Amino acid sequence: MGEQTSVEPQPAAALRDRSGRRRTARPRRRASVTGVIGELLITAGVIAMLYVAWQLWIGDFIYGAQRNAEGTELSEQWAQQAPPVIPEPSASETPDETADDVEIPVLAEPADTEVFGVMHVPRFGEDYAVPMAGGVTRAGTLDPIGIGHYPGSPMPGETGNFAVAAHRTTYGKPFNQIADLRVGDAIVVEVEEGWYTYRFRTLEYVTPNEVDVLAAVPQQPEIEADGKFITMTSCSPMYSLAERIIAYGVFESFTPREAGAPAALTEGVSA
Repeated sequence: MGEQTSVEPQPAAALRDRSGRRRTARPRRRASVTGVIGELLITAGVIAMLYVAWQLWIGDFIYGAQRNAEGTELSEQWAQQAPPVIPEPSASETPDETADDVEIPVLAEPADTEVFGVMHVPRFGEDYAVPMAGGVTRAGTLDPIGIGHYPGSPMPGETGNFAVAAHRTTYGKPFNQIADLRVGDAIVVEVEEGWYTYRFRTLEYVTPNEVDVLAAVPQQPEIEADGKFITMTSCSPMYSLAERIIAYGVFESFTPREAGAPAALTEGVSA
């Protein structure tokens, strides 16, 4: 029988690679508590950054598109239910004479979270059509619906101060561009009966406890209202609750559904 050659096992520290060179095996590193905590913190940081990105950019884009789609759908439903459009007034009829013949409807105050209208602001974009509902709580109205009506304040077209609120950031940020309004810009509130057109007049910044902006005559609670106003409120500055930004407007006209959409919806926005 041939002579057998025994092969002595080599220690782990003296293993050779394919070229015959000796290499030293590295011992495995043991996971330390500090290392595990560090990795968990990094993971949590990434998740937090993704959440912030969702809230401030991605989610806002999606929520905003959803709000406009819901408002547009509601407008289309009302248009389909409307009677035929009445003919244009003759040249002998002046706008004032025609306006005097229009009865301005006043809606009943909506219940909390009840959708009653759609706001259009050409300055905010031609596709801007945000639903409006009763109440100004975040959970009930502002987050899931869009624009909220302050309970107890007048309704659109009614004498006094029609007051509403909406987010300036997050959840579609309906009033994100409120500071960009220019004097004379149209603020149109559409309901099933037609359109109420207001014209923007001025901006104001107040502290959160200055509730006189909601008075029948804004900032003048001792005066009885003899005009029709709109007050739009939101947070200021961006991403802060330190102040409130207030946009005031005055009522211009009501256009009944059967007369067709008002020119204020499609008029050009000056630079």
